[in-house]
Amino acid sequence: MNRREAMLGAALGLSSSAASAFAAAPDRTDMTSFTSGGVPIAVEWFAAPGRGAGARGPAVLLLHGADGLTFGEGYRLAARVLASNGYHVAFLHYLDRTGDRRVVYSRLRHDYPAWMATVRDAVTWLAGQPGVDPARLGLVGVSLGAALAFETAATDERVKAIVDYFGPLPEGFAGRAKRLPPTLILHGALDGIVPVANAHGLEALLRGLNTPYEIQIYPDQGHGFFGLAQFDSATRVSAFLGRHLNGPRSG
Repeated sequence: MNRREAMLGAALGLSSSAASAFAAAPDRTDMTSFTSGGVPIAVEWFAAPGRGAGARGPAVLLLHGADGLTFGEGYRLAARVLASNGYHVAFLHYLDRTGDRRVVYSRLRHDYPAWMATVRDAVTWLAGQPGVDPARLGLVGVSLGAALAFETAATDERVKAIVDYFGPLPEGFAGRAKRLPPTLILHGALDGIVPVANAHGLEALLRGLNTPYEIQIYPDQGHGFFGLAQFDSATRVSAFLGRHLNGPRSG
């Protein structure tokens, strides 16, 4: 595992020891796909182990940041950790919709609606997967992926929880959002890419919507978490998803 992959694992609350263990484990990824806007969208599927025949469990979409798949192994490590905690995980290649490996910033505004549509289609796809309980779906978004999670959940009540890793609040979103599910906000006070003001703006929005939320601002962290913040964020994510996706089951 290289330094950048370790950084991504850290950003998602994956400790260095856990990252090393999962990096050494056999690859448990299954590749699948669905169609959005007439374009095939790849998905890396990490099934939660130990489910009995016919049993349905919670599932999350993992939404990468603007780096896309450039350093995908860091996201895969995080997906394996989530899966080992009992969640089916779909690592969505939403940039396939625009034919990119990472975001082209000169086209970001133009491409953003297509990515939003793809994430919405992905929620429908995820809800219909064997072994997935459609009443227990969550979104875990990193940076740009968190912005897409907000947009999706604001209009899709099937999304029951959001984990926001240093995501930007979309322009005009506070004025048009009428609902959001319970949200965990994780942000670094020293973030020079997505300023911490975005976290505080999201907090104000959630308060106004009377939406349950949790927030942790790490005073010594930037756009990615290191040291004790890794362990703390991992603990918070596990507890948060446990509270909001391990509740009453459908069917």
